[in-house]
Amino acid sequence: MTSDTPDLFEHQAKKVIARDRPLADRMRPTCIDEFIGQDHAVGKGSLIRNAMEQDRIFSMILWGPPGCGKTTLARIIAQQTKCNFAHFSAVLSGVKDIRNVIESAKQQRNFHHIRTILFVDEIHRFNKAQQDAFLHHVESGLITLIGATTENPSFEVIPALLSRCQVITLSPMSDDNMIILLNRALTDRTNGFGKFKLNFTDKALKHIISLSDGDARAALNALEISTTYAVSQPENNPNAANKISLENVEHALNRKALVYDKSGEEHYNLISALHKSLRGSDPDAALYWLGRMLSAGEDPLYIARRMVRFAAEDIGNADPQALATAMDAMNAYRFLGSPEGDLCLAQAAAYLATAPKSNSIYTAYGQVLQTIKQTGALPVPLHIRNAPTRLMKNIGYGRGYKYAHDHKDAFTPQNHLPEKLDSHIFYTPSTRGYEKVIKERLDKWRALKERLKKDDDEKAG
Repeated sequence: MTSDTPDLFEHQAKKVIARDRPLADRMRPTCIDEFIGQDHAVGKGSLIRNAMEQDRIFSMILWGPPGCGKTTLARIIAQQTKCNFAHFSAVLSGVKDIRNVIESAKQQRNFHHIRTILFVDEIHRFNKAQQDAFLHHVESGLITLIGATTENPSFEVIPALLSRCQVITLSPMSDDNMIILLNRALTDRTNGFGKFKLNFTDKALKHIISLSDGDARAALNALEISTTYAVSQPENNPNAANKISLENVEHALNRKALVYDKSGEEHYNLISALHKSLRGSDPDAALYWLGRMLSAGEDPLYIARRMVRFAAEDIGNADPQALATAMDAMNAYRFLGSPEGDLCLAQAAAYLATAPKSNSIYTAYGQVLQTIKQTGALPVPLHIRNAPTRLMKNIGYGRGYKYAHDHKDAFTPQNHLPEKLDSHIFYTPSTRGYEKVIKERLDKWRALKERLKKDDDEKAG
């Protein structure tokens, strides 16, 4: 056996490893100019690009959804600034591992004069003690910290660490950028599928993009699965130019392409169907239209926002818990993501559909805006104006104000509207749900106010 034999084995092993790496990993860009999207963060003149060009990289938190390029960007920064790159998983590592990384960073600095970029994936999963372990070393400059998180760092990263990092917000990949990404993978002969000369139809690529929901990693994984499936089918042979259709992709991913355009007519048709099913107290239809929209790739947070609006517009005080339920569902989805968070939206949809309905708040506020438009900026009555100075008190600010808690049932029948609108009624509660209780209370108060006003008028007369 010659001395060259181990090198030959090593070379063959590297070829096998490279071949077996997922497409998403093989297609990672290696320099900033290959990075697709996020122009606000890495485009020409951006904070990160300027810092890289001037070799003055800073600690940062990359905040964005899965597959938007957080890990890739961190690797590119380290490579182009010639820093030692330490990849750290907040899920798998503890304080002991942090100490090992810090010790390695000291050796790189002291013996090789190389800086260390410590990339912490899912930094929001670190507890306070683990985050504290970084603090001194970030502050001293021993390490440049790049954290990645899908959660709002304001809530998940300790203030002391957050104050030493610049938060960079990254966005989901746009459809246009997804097309560039997928076409690059299809034409790249070294890391992609260029040597197979695959021909995906436009509908097939659009289906992959719609299922990926802005996640580049998911899109490349779907492309790889679709390719593996399609080229194994008899109709996809070299003589057929390896044409891959929408049907091939649907079979490969086991997901049918629903007729849906997130910015077109069907988008508005489906959200209208959901809204009207909720208003019509039909939980079965509401759940169906919710499922249709989610399955077709609609942004779940868009649906959640619409349900929050619905809770105020069509339920209001008939069930005050409806708004809290919708908000809780939206926050739960943000916390869980899909598919687990979809169930939270379904729970909220069923609750809103079965809640008592009232549009009294919606109607009242519409009347308020119309009145303001007609009457302009009417003056605040003197008795409910604030009087922080002696001059204001002397000219009557606050004079005659009745403090509600000094009166029976904490109610006093004084006027709080501008004089021109005295006794004007905007809010008329329904008799459904909790608004029935509100109506009974308001009817009592308004009758008392009217009676006392009548008595005052008779005394004045």
